[in-house]
Amino acid sequence: MKTKFAIVLLLVCSLPNCVVAQKFNRAVSFASNFEAPIPHPEQDKLAQEKLAQLKAKTGKRPNIVWLIIDDMGYGDPGCYGGGAAIGAATENIDRLAREGLRLTSCYSQHTCTPTRSAILTGRLPVRTGLTRPILAGDKITKNPWADELSLAKLLSDAGYTTNLTGKWHIGEAVGMRPQDVGFDEFYGFYPAQKEISQSIDARRYPDLVLNPELLEDYYDIGANLNLVHGFKGGKTTNVSAIKSTEEMGRADQVLADFTVAKIKELAKSDKPFFLEHCFMKVHCDNFANPDYAGKSKAKYAFKDNVWEVDMHIGTFMETLKEEGLLENTFVFVTSDNGPQMDAWPDAGYTPFRGAKGTTFEGGVRVPGIAYWKGMISPGQESDDVFDLMDLFGTALKLAEVSYDKLPDDRFYDFIDQSSYLLTDQGKSNRESVYFWWGSVETAIRMREYKLHTKVILPKSKNLYIDMSLLVDLGLAPWLFNLYIDPKEQTTVGHRRNAWLATIGGQLKAHLKTFKKFPAKKIGLGL
Repeated sequence: MKTKFAIVLLLVCSLPNCVVAQKFNRAVSFASNFEAPIPHPEQDKLAQEKLAQLKAKTGKRPNIVWLIIDDMGYGDPGCYGGGAAIGAATENIDRLAREGLRLTSCYSQHTCTPTRSAILTGRLPVRTGLTRPILAGDKITKNPWADELSLAKLLSDAGYTTNLTGKWHIGEAVGMRPQDVGFDEFYGFYPAQKEISQSIDARRYPDLVLNPELLEDYYDIGANLNLVHGFKGGKTTNVSAIKSTEEMGRADQVLADFTVAKIKELAKSDKPFFLEHCFMKVHCDNFANPDYAGKSKAKYAFKDNVWEVDMHIGTFMETLKEEGLLENTFVFVTSDNGPQMDAWPDAGYTPFRGAKGTTFEGGVRVPGIAYWKGMISPGQESDDVFDLMDLFGTALKLAEVSYDKLPDDRFYDFIDQSSYLLTDQGKSNRESVYFWWGSVETAIRMREYKLHTKVILPKSKNLYIDMSLLVDLGLAPWLFNLYIDPKEQTTVGHRRNAWLATIGGQLKAHLKTFKKFPAKKIGLGL
């Protein structure tokens, strides 16, 4: 389809006084069960040539490294307006942005489990059933991973070594663990930081920690709160339990040490690798590593942890450099969603409206930095849209995994963005980003426009999760022009915009895909 499009475009442009009409919706479908990309044939060709030249030089496919920070806000890193200016310098993240591509319209899902599942399946959470975090005591009716094909499995089958270090949070029952769904090795924690620390922090949770009967009942729920080491087809062991807030503060150092050792080990292999390092920090409850307490200018635990995460990223990059891997490793740094303002002041910063738990920009627009020495030119910035699900398609391209490996009985929402990331001043191959709050469709971004059909509104300051309402709108959707109103304050619908119906039509077309490919139900709710 892309080739045909290129030929047609070439023929049209050969006419005298050629002016190619540009449709508002530039995407062109190539299969009924895939999100339609925007064709960029010349850009695709340049990227492919670049990859082929690198493979001829190195003799193997590139390594893929994802560094995913938990609950870091768009405005926390210095390269996005935060850093030292708000009390926690991020010199290593900032350096990657200067030496790579900084995305300013990079989107996640509104909470952590949906994002983490989406980037590993290439599918919206509403399709897989992983619409919210699976919490202790939840009784799901179906293992969502039983019929999902993870990126780790696809890459493993293609000859990659696959490792995940850190937070998982996409299921801890047998059959749902990282080592069960395609990762060769997992070293980390199944739940989020707060789910571990609340059983040991008597200052914040005295009614639980200081009540032996309730604490015993809490442990009887059966959640695995241990540091876990698991191998595909092999043994899974509980390495150790977190017994104090000081140990919780040191957890990311333990995980970082493991990743550094793993990079050094993988460097000795002839196989390419996929390494996903998921920080526990800076998800609440934040406790400073006692070895780094007060390192940030702000001195708050959250800020100390931003400083620490940045330090570990610097260590990872230095290790890749020392092992001679930088030229053949694609690195992407991001956050799984916006800041969790319900925990303020133990929370990050976003300049936008909303926060984690909403599909306003503050909940879903996150930092996104693509770095690849010699492959991604330094000093680039782009406001074209990028969905974190696109990491799935980009990884398939880099690993030379054909779409033929993907089943045709389901819809895939990812876009291959390799040519966008690898081409100087590249253009995004994605036309639209769709936003869901659980199983409810809420918004769409298309170009600089964001249209909401439902909104999540807090009933008390900062309580976007614990005290919010999902609100139906009136006669018309809320339409914002993010270039003139990035905070989504004043709608432009019928007064100042001609694209309301066009964008609404795109959203309706998206919803129609669920008729042919129904959403999976796993009993998780929302």
